[in-house]
Amino acid sequence: MKNVLVTGGAGFIGSHLTEALLARGDHVRIVDDESTGSAMNLAAVRDHPQLTYIRDSLSNADVVHQAVEDVEEVYHLAAAVGVALVAHEPLRTIETNVLPTQLLLAELRRRTEQGHAVKLFLASTSEVYGKNSKPIWNEEDDLVFGPTSCARWSYGASKAIDEFLALASWNQAQLPIVIGRFFNVVGPRQTGAYGMVLPRFIEAALAGRPAVVHDNGQQVRCFAHVSDVVAAVLALMGCPAAVGKVFNIGSDQPVTILGLAEKVIAAVDPGLSVQYQSYAEAYGENFEDIRRRVPDLSRLRATIDYHPKYDLDAIIRELVETLRH
Repeated sequence: MKNVLVTGGAGFIGSHLTEALLARGDHVRIVDDESTGSAMNLAAVRDHPQLTYIRDSLSNADVVHQAVEDVEEVYHLAAAVGVALVAHEPLRTIETNVLPTQLLLAELRRRTEQGHAVKLFLASTSEVYGKNSKPIWNEEDDLVFGPTSCARWSYGASKAIDEFLALASWNQAQLPIVIGRFFNVVGPRQTGAYGMVLPRFIEAALAGRPAVVHDNGQQVRCFAHVSDVVAAVLALMGCPAAVGKVFNIGSDQPVTILGLAEKVIAAVDPGLSVQYQSYAEAYGENFEDIRRRVPDLSRLRATIDYHPKYDLDAIIRELVETLRH
């Protein structure tokens, strides 16, 4: 039993993580400003006696100070989410990603100096690889961003800064950290409101609308179920060999976005169609996409026992049933 802080705990991944931590007996404190998350995501555990919910901003230094004061582990998931938000609100994206991480790391270093080392999991993203042209990305690959005039890259660049800050805190202050780069995590409670492709396709199909595919649909992605990702996060945090390292977390089974749309249509209504939309129409003229995003999971599998329970077809079946009801 531990005292644990989850930032962004009312979000999609954060709410599933919170449920898993409570299930193992931990006392969980959540800080979430509900800018993109929702307390409704915690409906199943909202009244749990070992859950404390604080609706506030991690940009407030006093809030951060109070939140970490007696915890043993921190799971930092609070961040800007979704390509639509990043494309249209880059200033909010950068500030949301960087400042709270700075404040949180400063407080955790203070506690470490006082003899109370708090282990931190930092949720990062495959977006940090930018537009690296390698077909499969491993954790030591170069980060390749486009120009600063393209707001698209502000998300990946700001999360890379978070990683640099966390690794510096480990190297210089011995703050025990684990970094996980998430690759297209999907599952119940994820919304298509911020451009998340799979719930967007399923919601459209259930409403009898065509699947809107950007560009030519040949972009390649890998989709992992949130429960498999949460299990990996908890295993890494329990593994001493993971401290001070960065891990790709997700699935390594690729599918094109068009192929994904076709799978959803087949599962809901084979009579539905695909509609193509340009990036300019969806996100504005100055938008660049990543054509292929596939992780090398060798480091993850060498560190923990990682065997995902869900394949993509099972994920789609579950989400169709969930969103139908």
